[in-house]
Amino acid sequence: MHNNEKITGIARETLHFILEVSKSTYPNEFAGLLEAKDGIISNVLFLPGTESGGTSAILRLFMMPNISTVGSVHSHPSSIIRPSNADRRLFRRTGNHHIIAGHPFEENNWKCFNGDGEEIELKVLDIELENDEII
Repeated sequence: MHNNEKITGIARETLHFILEVSKSTYPNEFAGLLEAKDGIISNVLFLPGTESGGTSAILRLFMMPNISTVGSVHSHPSSIIRPSNADRRLFRRTGNHHIIAGHPFEENNWKCFNGDGEEIELKVLDIELENDEII
């Protein structure tokens, strides 16, 4: 389930997490879903059963818990940062903000796209994220 929450940006800490996961899974792709709080993308949700390979990552959307997401995130082991046709099909099903991180996964090696696969601006915000502790 995705929502149409107005997104004002992504937390810098969340972006750094995405880039680090991209580096650690290289040369394979990784994929996840994006969650937002108060209009700021602040969390990456990893679904059980997600498959990662050198040319694709497959999300098992039927494994999604009953939470709301605002989009998806995945890496491209190549330095090409534009959505494929398969990416666009996923975009239409998972929200309005989709991040693709491209090799070498540095601060400027990512882009955000809308549900139609068109590039959109996403501000990186320096905010303090709350740590949700499980007790």
